Formats: sequence, C-alpha cells, structure tokens
Amino acid sequence: HAIKTWCLGNEMDGPWQIGQKTASEYGRLACETAKVMKWVDPTIELVACGSSAQSMCTFPEWEATVLEHTYEHVDYISLHTYYGNHEQNTPNFLARSLDMDKFIKTVISVCDFIKAKKRSKKDLALSFDEWNVWYHSNEADRSLPRWSKGPAQLEDIYNLEDALLVGCMLITLLKHADRIKIACLAQLVNVIAPIMTENGGKAWRQSIFYPFQHASLYGRGSVLQPVISSPLYDCKDYSDVPYLETATVWQENKNELTIFAVNRDWQEAMVLETELQGFEHYRLIEHLVLENSDLKAVNSKDHPETITPRFNGQSKLSENKLTSVLNKLSWNVIRLRQSPDQ
Repeated sequence: HAIKTWCLGNEMDGPWQIGQKTASEYGRLACETAKVMKWVDPTIELVACGSSAQSMCTFPEWEATVLEHTYEHVDYISLHTYYGNHEQNTPNFLARSLDMDKFIKTVISVCDFIKAKKRSKKDLALSFDEWNVWYHSNEADRSLPRWSKGPAQLEDIYNLEDALLVGCMLITLLKHADRIKIACLAQLVNVIAPIMTENGGKAWRQSIFYPFQHASLYGRGSVLQPVISSPLYDCKDYSDVPYLETATVWQENKNELTIFAVNRDWQEAMVLETELQGFEHYRLIEHLVLENSDLKAVNSKDHPETITPRFNGQSKLSENKLTSVLNKLSWNVIRLRQSPDQ
C-alpha cells in the first residue's frame, strides 16, 4: 500500500530562511504538529528537519535538540548534501563520498544517543532528502538579471567525473540501507538533474542518469556485507581512500545478485576477484560499464550518447570465482542470476 510521508519543514536552521528557527523553537513546534497530524491519520510517516548541511555551525547539536522534542513522534530525520569540484582535483572529488559516509554515521550516532537517553525501543530511520553533484551552474546563476522571467537556472551539465561520484554516493546510500529508508534526488529534470529538456520536446539523458537508473533497477533487495580489500590513496582532504568503491545487492525474489563498483584509480585498471560463497549456482548475465577516455565528456541534445553504458565488460565466472576487470575511472554493474535448473 502507499505510504504517505510528510516533511515537517525544510532547512529551518538557515539564516537565509524567512522564518528561521532555533533547534528548540523548531523542535517544540514540530512535536506538536506531529502529534496532531498522527491523531488525524495514524498511518502517515513524518520526517523531522535536520541541519541544512553538516557545515552548519550548529550541526549536530541541531539534530540532538530537535530529536529531544520529536523522537517518539516522527519516523525519520532528514539529511542534505551536495558536492562540487571547483578545484578540478579528480582524486579529491571522487573521495567526497567518504564525507557522505561520515555524515550519515554522525547522524545515526545522534539518533542512537537520543534513543538511549529516552530509553526508547524505536530505531529512528534517516531520510536523505537532497543529494547530488552541484557546482557547474554556480557562475552562470550569479550573473542572472534580477527578476528575469523563467530563467534557465541551476542547469548543471554533468560529465563522466560527476557520474562516478554519483555512483559512489549511491553505493554509500546502499551500504546504509539498514537506516536510510528514503533517499531523493531533489530534482529530476533540468534543475541539477539527470534529464535535460528543451522547448519543442527535445530531451536527453545526462551522465548521472545511468548510475541512478542502474541502482533503481538492480539495487532492490537485500544489501550484503562482503569483506572487501582494496588499495588506498591519500588526497587533499582525505586519507586512506579505497580505489574500489563497491556494494552488492541480492534480489531474492528474482534470484539475482548485482555488484556495483567504481574504480577511482585515474591511472590503471583494477582486477576485482569475488568469491561467491553461497551463490554457487549463479551464472553471469552481464557486465555493464560506464566510461570515457575524456573525463570531462558530456551528453548534449546534439550528441546524447557520448556517455552511455556499454555491455560485455570484462568479467569471467569460473568455479564459483568471479574475476572482473574494472577499467580506470569507470562505473560497473555486474549481474548474476541463479541457473534455471537449480
């Protein structure tokens, strides 16, 4: 059945907001609002508003104070994050999903602290309301005339590099699927979006469309916790960054196993060896690869398939061992299915 989910506000802590509130002001109001809404309809799910970003000086105290008021009356707390590459530092940019992982773990810790403090039996879920890459359109948006009518605004044109980070972010969300129950690209068309359109009916897919599509199609089921070993690198803002970012999802109803993998290495291909214990009778269906020799390549209305997945990536299955070649700077989707006679 359909689940009705309501967000109790959005970015209430920002000084740019009309009606900005302190955590206590918002928490008290959200608590009373939540009680009334659930009295009217006990089936709804409610999202308490978290910090606008983890860079806010009040993070994570905001979450703790808000949940002091609302913990027993809401079902989720929200998170927002966007990443950019203004410095054109690819290794550092592709490592930003580690920042996302830290953000998620911090909010989970706050939720569990409040749970313990209140001696509650409930685990609070997370709603990642907004996430994406967002920076390409910043300069153009600053030069827009004030009060212009229907301007083309926030229209990031995404390249392969962006698709790789979006893939890493999707993998990060999957890894925390036990607590993240909602995760949304805030916009889907034109505005920092995977799909672009023009007047007259012209539409095309941006590079980030494909990891999002693959995760939607094949990221349904149970996220497994494999033991992963990967070489590491250091960059400007992060240390011990794994070259391999990966997650595995098992769709029991279809007897399918999907491995999502990003090779962050900007110089060399990587050989991924996977021991399929418990999946002895599975066969290889396909290995999809998203890559391009030009990391800054983009899709456009005139060239909509510059960046598009190709089939027949380099994977071989032998005696319950899957060996896959992950080309440098590539997004990979490796799908297996149980043999029909098993």
